[in-house]
Amino acid sequence: MDNTWALLGSAMRAADAPRALTRGTMRRVARFARPHWRSLLIFLALTVISAVLAVTTPVLAGKVVDAIVRGHDLTPVLVLAAVIAGLAVADAGFGLAERWQSARIGEGIILDLRVAVFDHMQRMPIAFFTRARTGALVSRLNNDVIGAQRTFTATLSGLVTNVIQLALSLVVMVSLSWQVTVVALVLLPVFVLPARRLGRRMAGLQREAAQLNAGMTTQMTERFSAPGATLVKLFGRPREEVAEFGVRAGRVRDIGVRTAMLTRWFMTSLTLVSALAQALVYGLGGYLALTGRLAPGTVVALALLLTRLYTPLTALANVRVDVMTALVSFERVFEVLDLEPMIKEPAAPKRLASGGVVVEFDDVRFGYPAPDRFSLASLEDVATVDSRGGDEVLHGVSFRAEAGQTVALVGPSGAGKSTIASLLPRLYDVDSGAVRLSGVDVKDLSFATLRETVGVVTQDGHLFHDTIRANLAYARPGATDADLWAALEQARLAELVRSLPDGLDTTVGERGYRLSGGERQRLTIARLLLAEPKVVVLDEATAHLDSESEAAVGEALTGALDGRTALVIAHRLSTVRQADLILVVENGTVVERGTHEDLLAREGRYADLYHTQFSEEPTAA
Repeated sequence: MDNTWALLGSAMRAADAPRALTRGTMRRVARFARPHWRSLLIFLALTVISAVLAVTTPVLAGKVVDAIVRGHDLTPVLVLAAVIAGLAVADAGFGLAERWQSARIGEGIILDLRVAVFDHMQRMPIAFFTRARTGALVSRLNNDVIGAQRTFTATLSGLVTNVIQLALSLVVMVSLSWQVTVVALVLLPVFVLPARRLGRRMAGLQREAAQLNAGMTTQMTERFSAPGATLVKLFGRPREEVAEFGVRAGRVRDIGVRTAMLTRWFMTSLTLVSALAQALVYGLGGYLALTGRLAPGTVVALALLLTRLYTPLTALANVRVDVMTALVSFERVFEVLDLEPMIKEPAAPKRLASGGVVVEFDDVRFGYPAPDRFSLASLEDVATVDSRGGDEVLHGVSFRAEAGQTVALVGPSGAGKSTIASLLPRLYDVDSGAVRLSGVDVKDLSFATLRETVGVVTQDGHLFHDTIRANLAYARPGATDADLWAALEQARLAELVRSLPDGLDTTVGERGYRLSGGERQRLTIARLLLAEPKVVVLDEATAHLDSESEAAVGEALTGALDGRTALVIAHRLSTVRQADLILVVENGTVVERGTHEDLLAREGRYADLYHTQFSEEPTAA
């Protein structure tokens, strides 16, 4: 049964295999396997021994028959039976050892590949994640890595085992009777050719099923997330959603039925062809035995060896397909590893002086890079990655925030405020000019120094599906409970957390959706306070909040900004009136700068924004 499924899988892969691999893939695979070379040698040795034992047993079975036919002496029969039993035990032991060694190699390679890809993803720019599908990235870490593992386990062991078994079986069968061997091979094309045709049909069904399953997975992922479920409740059509899902699921069911029938047909065909071949062997072998040209035991040995012949021959007919199909998974993994990170850590990073930090933007010009510099078509589910981009969106931005000062950026949506803020923690690198912290270009600082120095709170602060404790400690893993509570107190959230049944061990849910918007935002502020950065970036931290939540978050922000250099972005001008310096940004350029009172007195663009926003809210103004 196992051999039947292996042959069917080989036939299916024949229809779906790539025709070529990029140059150097095999060499890279060899380098990746080099740390496991000792285990690979042991594995190959065990595989060879297992193949030899598989061919030896039928020969001994034939000798048992001959011993029975020759006379009444029981000793040779018992000796041969004992040897066969011993070989069976040895074969079982070697099989277990081979499987253990195979598992060690395969799981070791999975570990190496997954860690390599995950580590590489950590160094990719934020632009990469704005383009790639999350599911496609996860697939590279799961499906493709497991496919690459198959190169060293199933494919490699199958190739060695089949070659050894085929060679030994042919040698032994020809030595026993070349006539019977030729007859046994006559029916092979009758099975191999239909099997390959069946494989094409099965591969087509599997591809269609995979696409339908991917569609169902996408629908479930989007509809089962908290935002997706809310959208469906508000605007969705439940009956149409269920009907659409049912159509896909029904098609998968139909494919499953057809696949089951084709599989049964394949197994029946294999059994029938093997039975017919054995009938020929028994017929011709019996004739030769009755005419005295073959021993009866030889006929039995030939019949048993026949099963050791058909399986390897059919598998080896598709060996190139198996190898190519397995190696393509490696190529898909290498495709991700070959993406060059755009933001690189300096080889010899500089250090920041102790004390407060001065933030300086010096004639900064920047344009978002074209996607073809950092993305892959296969990760975006498009035919070709967009090569457009690089248009300058910041045009000579310059300003300076002294240690402890707050600089506010205001202006219409799309003006470039968030782009300016993203350059400070090096989410992107400038095209020209420089962003400096206390006179040191951020490009010359280590990533660790940047993380310790610059803290960011976005308008939609992300929380992991974990406990409050874990989300806070993400900023400082060694923080004590006292540190956590101190940060929560500063963020005006301690009272709420104490009222929860599990306190710090309360799970916040996916993206923190078990908390209100204001509570989520205060928790992200508490996380920032725990990190104790010297520079704080607040990117519309009070956007989308009601007045009460905004007031609570505002109190928390007061503590977050105290004694720190800050870059504050807000549409609501009420949050930035106390800033030491206000920059009005339009079309990537600073068009006005000054304090709140100075800018109002000029009656320029800031005054227009101020009066427009607060003309209907005199109390707030």
